This record gives sequence, structure tokens and C-alpha cells, in this order.
Amino acid sequence: MSVLAIVVFAGYELGAWRLRRRGDRWPPARDVAFGAGAATAAGAVLPPDTFTGHMLQHVLLGMLAPVLLVLARPVTLLLRAVPPAARRGLKPVLGSRAAAVLVFPPFAALLEASSLWLLYRTGLFAASGREPVLHVFVHVHVLATGALFTASVCRLDPLRHSWGLGVRAGALIGAAAAHAVLAKTLYVAAPPGVVLAAADRQAGAELMYYGGDVVELAIAVILAVQWYAARGRAAARVRRRAAAPGE
Repeated sequence: MSVLAIVVFAGYELGAWRLRRRGDRWPPARDVAFGAGAATAAGAVLPPDTFTGHMLQHVLLGMLAPVLLVLARPVTLLLRAVPPAARRGLKPVLGSRAAAVLVFPPFAALLEASSLWLLYRTGLFAASGREPVLHVFVHVHVLATGALFTASVCRLDPLRHSWGLGVRAGALIGAAAAHAVLAKTLYVAAPPGVVLAAADRQAGAELMYYGGDVVELAIAVILAVQWYAARGRAAARVRRRAAAPGE
């Protein structure tokens, strides 16, 4: 996973270098965000010794890393850095109906939350501890669904449909509620098929509950900034119309 993270980060930096080489602007803060996200994802797959350690992996891999990666706007970079022929091939995929469904915020929230409920409230968690291939698949799925949900709510990269702040905020609230309820169930009972020390189980559940709150608050701040910027642009348009000749 560490090697894959290095390769992905190198690809991102190559795209950023191409933009800057031809004189286009690409904020260095996005490079930092992507590097931090890739490092977080790579570090989060180290084998945990406890359920609390596993839950720390979940918060890092499924919540924090996606926020950092989305802040880096990788799709925007890809579309600007690739040759025109490749860009023409990518745009139909990004604008397809399937992509539109995947980035519909309520659907992305449902996919992400239901995946976690399936993992922790069925025998899947116990099975992933026995099967290395399944364990890797679970990690990849957690990162992918987390990134999809974060991208759909934050909407920093170009998406086919521009869902309003109300829809995206509602999806965030729904996902946060699903996470909170799941964490509370884990505080009371371990996932089926595993035996955990009560203190370890409860500490892990608390980490999921409060760690999720912190990351979800960060996403809410991104939405608030977008709302404030949108209100500012609307006010500026009103002032321009009022100042236009003949108005």
C-alpha cells in the first residue's frame, strides 16, 4: 500500500508539474493536501493489534484521508494535465449517467453508511480478519466509498450535476447520524463472530463516534465556506445590475 501511495502521489505531482511548466497556476496547498491524504491512507493499513487500533484505521482511511484527497482536487488536475485527446475521452465517462448516480449525495451517503453497517453488524468483520484478500478488499472499499461520499458532498471537482447546498448538507447529516448510531451499537455489542475486551470495544466505539464528528465537522466547514462564497457572488451580481446603465 505504501508503494501504491507513492506511485499515486508521484502521478499527482507529475500532473501539477505539467501545469506549472506551461505557466498555469496550481496552488501548492493542494500538493500538500494530496500528499497528506496519500500518507494517511498508506499508514492506516498497518496491521492493528486492538479493535481501537482498527477503528483508528477506519477513521483515517475512510474519513480523514478522503477529505484531504478531495481538497487536492485530483479530477480537476487530471482534466487539465492530460493531453486533449485523453481529456475528450474522460469527459464522457465523468459526465455519464452512472457517474451522476454515484455522486448524487444521498446515494453516496447511503452507500458509505450501509457499507459500514454491513461490515460491523454482520460476520463480514470477523471474516475479514481471517481472509487476507477480503481484508484488503474491505480497506479499498472503505477508502473508495469515503472518497466518493466526500467528493459528492464537497463538490470541489467538476461533477455532472450541481446539487444544491441543502441536498449536500442533508446527505452529510444523514451519514453523520448513521455513523453515530453504529458507534453506539458497537459500544454495547461487538461485531458478530468476534470476542473483544469490553474496554477495547468501548474505546474503539468512542473513537469512531468522536473521530467521525471531527471529520464531519471539517466537511461542514467546507460547505459553510461554499455557502458564504455563493452569497457573496450573488450580492456582487445584484450590485452590478444596480450599477448598470439604464437600471
